[in-house]
Amino acid sequence: MTDSPKPTADNADTASTEAKGDSKVETRIVTADEADMRLDRWFKRHFPDVNHSYLQKLLRTGQVRVDGKRAETSTRLAAKQGVRIPPLAAWAAPVRGPGQGSSKPKGMSDKQIAELQALVLYRDADVIAINKPPGLAVQGGTGTSKHLDAMLDALRFDGNERPKLVHRLDKDTSGVLLLARTTFAASKLTELFRGSAVRKIYWAVTVGVPTPYQGKIDLALAKEGGPHGERVAENKEEGKRALTVYSVQENVGKQAAFVAMWPLTGRTHQLRVHMAAVGTPILGDGKYAGQGAFLAGGAEVAKKLHLHARRLILPHPRGGKTIDVTAPLPDHMLATWKYFGFSPNLRDDPFEDFE
Repeated sequence: MTDSPKPTADNADTASTEAKGDSKVETRIVTADEADMRLDRWFKRHFPDVNHSYLQKLLRTGQVRVDGKRAETSTRLAAKQGVRIPPLAAWAAPVRGPGQGSSKPKGMSDKQIAELQALVLYRDADVIAINKPPGLAVQGGTGTSKHLDAMLDALRFDGNERPKLVHRLDKDTSGVLLLARTTFAASKLTELFRGSAVRKIYWAVTVGVPTPYQGKIDLALAKEGGPHGERVAENKEEGKRALTVYSVQENVGKQAAFVAMWPLTGRTHQLRVHMAAVGTPILGDGKYAGQGAFLAGGAEVAKKLHLHARRLILPHPRGGKTIDVTAPLPDHMLATWKYFGFSPNLRDDPFEDFE
């Protein structure tokens, strides 16, 4: 088997193939976003079904090469290098690029794919934002067989890469969830979420009304074990600092309130624990407030968590513009807004003047 020619400047941005009998050898060009990536990780992106031992065999026999030279799994790639791909086993289906269509995600029907794609609120070449429904886990875990991470191929659209998670929402929390469509965007977005450039505005209904109407909760949190799954609790000695600012938008006497919240840090279950800690738990959050998270009477109010990632504002990973995405309320929260007479379409940023 002969090596494919090294790409020239004239064809450095496209893939080439060479015929060999009834099969083809392909050269894929390393993009700028893939620079400094290990060869095995690059290969996993383009050929997700290829396992480590199979790739090792292809490298050991010289069938996979970088710019015509033998390589190892740990070889670091540079932009515009050509990676030689020999004819692969039938089960090692490649990731398809723009204009080539996309393979159907495993285990998903056409209806399920359409339903997931209908959740998209915003999309460009680097970013996708969806309105995650309540009850859908973002990642798998003990006892969780259905989760978003397993379905991300359905959101590939015309992209070369499988979308990547860059932040999380609890299973029962709905609202704006951001995905990166490129490795470059994933790196930049992860940095943004770790810093202070992202404004995350959540809406909730609380049992009782927080006082004062606007305030900041500064309460260190730590994860703790337990028989009922992951929990978080106040821990001044060993916990990590957690900061939340909140603003009561509307209230019904002292019974309940529509509260906007901005978590300045991103601790697990932060908003839920903070609101329970100040005596006004989020409606439906039995995990942290037991029966105190439910209202007496009011059959019209669903016994589900009333926490929604309403709006996300952040710089675009490539600069030059701001991403500003708003997600409509899920059905059970919309019904509660109607029951209490709250305003479901408030547009103002409740933290516009916050410093």
